[in-house]
Formats: sequence, C-alpha cells, structure tokens
Amino acid sequence: MLIGLAMPPGFTISVQSSGLVAGVLPLSGVLPSSSLSKAHSSVLLLRRKCGFRVDSGLKDDLVLGDPNAPRLVLWGGRLRPVPASPLDLPFFDLMSFGGKLRAGFGAIGLRPPPPGREESVEDFVRRNLGDEVFERLIEPFCSGVYAGNPAKLSMKAAFGKVWKLEQNGGSIIGGTFKAIQERRKNPPPPRDPRLPKPKGQTVGSFRKGLSMLPNAISKRLGERVKTSWKLLSIRSLNGRGYILSYETPNGPTSLQTKSVILTVPSYVASGILHPLSVAAADALSKFYYPPVAAVTLSYPDAAIKKECLIDGELKGFGQLHPRSQGVETLGTIYSSSLFPGRAPPGRVLLLNYIGGVTNTGILSKSEGELVETVNRDLKKMLIRQDAKDPLVVGVRVWPQAIPQFMIGHLDHLEAAKAALREDGFHGLFLGGNYVSGVALGRCVEGAYEGAAEISSYLARYARV
Repeated sequence: MLIGLAMPPGFTISVQSSGLVAGVLPLSGVLPSSSLSKAHSSVLLLRRKCGFRVDSGLKDDLVLGDPNAPRLVLWGGRLRPVPASPLDLPFFDLMSFGGKLRAGFGAIGLRPPPPGREESVEDFVRRNLGDEVFERLIEPFCSGVYAGNPAKLSMKAAFGKVWKLEQNGGSIIGGTFKAIQERRKNPPPPRDPRLPKPKGQTVGSFRKGLSMLPNAISKRLGERVKTSWKLLSIRSLNGRGYILSYETPNGPTSLQTKSVILTVPSYVASGILHPLSVAAADALSKFYYPPVAAVTLSYPDAAIKKECLIDGELKGFGQLHPRSQGVETLGTIYSSSLFPGRAPPGRVLLLNYIGGVTNTGILSKSEGELVETVNRDLKKMLIRQDAKDPLVVGVRVWPQAIPQFMIGHLDHLEAAKAALREDGFHGLFLGGNYVSGVALGRCVEGAYEGAAEISSYLARYARV
C-alpha cells in the first residue's frame, strides 16, 4: 500500500492483499484502562522517513520516544546501558577497557585488511572492532533486528551503510569523515516544514499503535485497495502488460495492467513467478524466513525490580539479550515507557520477541508455553521473582517471519531481477522487505523508490 500512496498523480493504481485487512503488522498492544486495541508499538524512526506520515494523514497522531532514553543489554546477569553518544564511551561498563581500546584502534584502521570475499556480520565486526563489540553489542542487535545468526548474515547486505564506510574510506572512521564531507558538498533537499522535528534518532509510533498506519493508507486510497484477493497467476501479454488472475470473496476475477510490483514474501513470489521464469523463481526460493513470536505482557509497577528503576519508574527503549547469556527471549521493548496511553496508571506494558534462526523450536510450543518462557526470562532480569503471573495482552507467532540477509543475498536478488529482464518481463518488479530491508523505515524508503521506478517505466511505456 505504501507504494500506492507514493505514486505520483496521473497513474491508475490498484492494491490487492490476500489478508482480511490491508497491511500486516507485528502484534503488541495498547492497554487502556478498559479495552484493548492490538497493534505494534514501535518502529525505528529516522528524520528523513517521516514524510509518509504526512502523506497518510497521520502527522497529528505521531508519538515519539525520548531520544535520550537508555537502551540496555543483558551481560553478566545485569542490564547494562549502551553508550548513547561518543562522550559515554569511556564510562559505560558493558565493555572492558581493553575492549574499548581494541574497538577504537580498529575503527581508525589498525586492524587486519578485508579478506577479499563477502564477509559475515560476525567476521566484519570481529575484524574491525574486536570480540567484545561483537559479543556484547552487535550479536544482540542482530538478534533483535533480524532474529538472525550474525555468523551467516552478510555485512554488505544487512548493514550496507556501515560496510560502505570501510570500502570508501579505508576504515570505519575514515569512511565516516568522507561521508560527512560528501554530505556537505551535496546537502539533502530542504526539510519539509510539515514534518515533526525529533531531537535525535528515536522510535515512533501512533497514538493508537501502528495499526493506524495501514488503516489510514487504506482509507486514503479508498476503493483502489482490495482485501481478501489472492493472486493465483500472472500471464504476460508479450510486452503489452499483464493479466492478473485472483480468487476473491465474489469469485474468480482478472485484471489487466501495464505494470506489476510484487511485495509479497519471496517464497510467495517464487511460487507465482515459477510458470513465467524458473530462474527467477529458483533465486527467490533461496531466502530463509525463521519463525518469530511476539509476546506482549503487562505487569504492575511493583513487579519491576528496584535496581531497574530510574527515579522510581521503568524508563528506556528496552533491552537486548545476547544468546550467550542464558535466556531465550531475544529482546524486550518497554512499550508503556516509550509512548503515552499504552497502559493504565500503575501498570507497564512489555513487548517481547522470541524465536529466530537460533531457536526455531518455538513452533512446537503452545501460547501458554511461550508466555511461561518469556515470564521466566524476565524474572532473571527485570521482574521480581515473587511477582504474580502477568496479564497476557497478546501472543502472535509467525512461522516465516523475517527474511535473512545472509551471505549471497544480494547475488540471489540480482539473479531474480536479471532473470525477469532477460526473459522479457519488463514492468514486472520485485518489492518488499527482502528487497529494501527489514526495518519499517527501510520499507518506507523502498516503497518510494519502487514507486519512482514504476512511474519511470510507465513514462517510457507511454512513449513507445
């Protein structure tokens, strides 16, 4: 739907979703005093990515987290703050003095050279910044963002901006200075005055949760959005467009279109495209999506351990848990600390993620067992041992959740795109989080990039 919203005026668009609602978002919750509205609670928000909130009519409903709220990592049985700025580096206790020195020397280029092959996230970080940065910062970050295994994730594909720093500047610091100089030479376009002005990188949501986003976009697009339409096949008209066949609540139907962008998961796109291009389908079938569960729990304020409180309250973005620290839960977002109205007075709302590449066994657990596991983990870190069982706000399991940007990912993606071009399927595009990136901010950027690509193609099509 974001691509439909991003398309410039003058194009006829149609958006189809096989779901009952347009747009699928992870589950957490908004816990008012008397009712529950299920919705995801947070998304990484960068300044340049706010435009779609204006386009979707949600500017006044946007709520932002405190950029200075602490982020925490479990290490050695304690939740320890992550440095919020370079000024914090000498003082935080998540890393040893030797580990900090190793990271500093590596960042300026005193480290082994690149190996001349595609590196995993683990190899890149250990080589550039040392073991402690990897084990205590990057490994839990990979678990929290990708639910992945950093020994298999591609640095170039998963964290391309950081990878480019070393490529362009000879080291991470060198690349950073070079990027700053380039930005000064070629400043970004003027900021849209309608956009909110966060004071730094933070997280954002909407007053009633992220479910407001697909609902608002769907309302803005109106009857052009069709739900419960399942795409069965695509038939090429030999350079004159495509026929799309659907199964709908009112029976089979077909649409003719000049261009198509598939934003379904890669494994769904693979099945749809197999009759058209075996090579493209095979390439798309190589991406792996591990299972992930979101478990949203509410506790009374008194259940929080005293040592975890700041000024008598639970404050912060949340916490991440390295796989080496003996807990199954990947991480916990402090939903009610970040945004207003998420829980009534006297209670906290915690969104917990569990599963991923290293814990696919969650698929064999019941909802009750997942809640029990998360509650047990939280009592090792955040919640008092004598606390009563939490209020279960929601449990959602995705058997195939987050695409893994593993070594070879970009090659497989380019192979799929090249196969479509070589087989003559012009105007048939690939989109979605396995193309743009898994963070919602990147999906937003990818939608605008996809809209620009489609509009450019259609402009050329009109001249033929």
